[in-house]
Amino acid sequence: MSKFGVLVMGPAGSGKTTFCTALIQYLRNNKRSCFYVNLDPAAEEFAYEPDLDIKDLISLEDVMEDMGLGPNGGLVYCFEFLLENLDFLTEPLDPLTEEYLIIFDMPGQIELYTHIPILPTLIKHLTRTGALNISLCATYLLESTFVIDRAKYFAGTLSAMSAMIMLEIPHVNILTKMDLVKGTIGKRELKRFIDPDTTLLDDDPADGPAAGKDTAEGEDPASRDNVMRGSSFKLLNRAVAQLIDSFSMVSFLQLEAQNEESVGSVLSYVDDAIQFHEAQEPKEPKDEIEVDWEDPNV
Repeated sequence: MSKFGVLVMGPAGSGKTTFCTALIQYLRNNKRSCFYVNLDPAAEEFAYEPDLDIKDLISLEDVMEDMGLGPNGGLVYCFEFLLENLDFLTEPLDPLTEEYLIIFDMPGQIELYTHIPILPTLIKHLTRTGALNISLCATYLLESTFVIDRAKYFAGTLSAMSAMIMLEIPHVNILTKMDLVKGTIGKRELKRFIDPDTTLLDDDPADGPAAGKDTAEGEDPASRDNVMRGSSFKLLNRAVAQLIDSFSMVSFLQLEAQNEESVGSVLSYVDDAIQFHEAQEPKEPKDEIEVDWEDPNV
């Protein structure tokens, strides 16, 4: 029996848990079943209590204390431990029917999605090549305020593209917290960031009169301001933008988590990616109402 799920990823602060909360609320309002899985071993506060929580298996706090590891090393250890105990996921998820949307809330360390092979191993177990046969779609969240800083925007876009290449599953990229940029950037300007290309660097607001020039005598070449406006940094940004443009893989949806219509729009893309509606059993029409035509009141 097929199952359906969405993997909610992205850097720290991108709004993953907020999106999960909005998604659960939307599904409940529309009488759809969902199963919420928290895979962030450091998460503490939830609007909806997870149906399955990795912290019942292992927590980042305990690992850091017992193993003497830092946050990043501890997180990697937690996921390695999860891969050694996959029954923790298999047993509660296996009985779920195709009516459920399984929501996986992931941690914010992007190295999990970009170059460490832990997550691809987990994906293989979850998806149709593994034990659980879940039709899975990844969502990669990026905070919309990144568009104000073109270098940060392209760095985030590159991490999204890296995750797409590494995970090899249907993928939806999302710009979150759109309410934060509504009064700063116009709608027409925002549309330019839906499909990233190098022309966004041609009118970068960060390019002031000193941009691209060598450090003046007496200035510290290693200072942040000088590095960020240096010619080498500009060349690096353009090379990253050209790489993204040449692959032409990344495009973004816009999300405002407090807007039900916005959440529903994103969910429709996820449903299409996992072919959720195609697998649902058709509902039987209501039986025809029998009418007594001899009744004078009819």
